[in-house]
Amino acid sequence: MLNIGRDIHSLSDFKRKTPDFIEQLERTGQPVVLTINGRAKLVVQDAQSYQRMLELLDRAETIEAIREGLESVEQGKTMSLRQFDREMRKKVRAAKK
Repeated sequence: MLNIGRDIHSLSDFKRKTPDFIEQLERTGQPVVLTINGRAKLVVQDAQSYQRMLELLDRAETIEAIREGLESVEQGKTMSLRQFDREMRKKVRAAKK
C-alpha cells in the first residue's frame, strides 16, 4: 500500500538521497513515486519487487485466459478436433499462397 508521506518524493530529492531511497526500496519492497513540478512522473522500485509484479501479472493473465476458455465452452463455442484440423489446414494453405 502506498504511504504518501514515505513513498512520494520529488525527483530532486531522489537525486540528492539516492542511497537512502535504495535502502528504503529494498527494505519495504514498495515503489516510490517521483514527482516533477509537483506532478507524478515516475515510479521506481527494486528489481525483486518488479519481478514479483511481472509474475503476478502473468499469472492473472493466464487465469483470465482459462476463465474465458471455460466460458466459451459453457456457451457452446467449441468445435471438434476434425473441424479444427480442417480449418487450420485451410489457413496454412492460404498463408502459403
